[in-house]
Amino acid sequence: QVQLVESGGGWVQPGGSLRLSCAASGSDVSINSMAWYRQAPGKQRDWVARIFSSGRTAYADSAKGRFTISTISRDNVKNTVYLQMDSLKPEDTAVYYCNAVVSVGGGFPWFWGQGTQVTVSS
Repeated sequence: QVQLVESGGGWVQPGGSLRLSCAASGSDVSINSMAWYRQAPGKQRDWVARIFSSGRTAYADSAKGRFTISTISRDNVKNTVYLQMDSLKPEDTAVYYCNAVVSVGGGFPWFWGQGTQVTVSS
């Protein structure tokens, strides 16, 4: 099992910045990758960015050039992933969810955090 706890959401004006954090904890698992998704009211949950254990990153088009995903790994089962969001737009308003894909027992189960609200408005 992996537990994910997000923080850092809030309200910001257009053009502002926020940094989201997600602390992962667990035992006897290897984290393959961690990611951020977001879900606006009435819409589906969309992928934003992912970082792999190799350090490789990938971004949705909506995030490229404005968002940066990074992680600090102290050991193989404890990680914190960050999402630095700059030049925020009203359309970035959503609940942001942390995701972890782990490697355990031959499978790759996904885990989710509880979500943190980001509101961009003037």
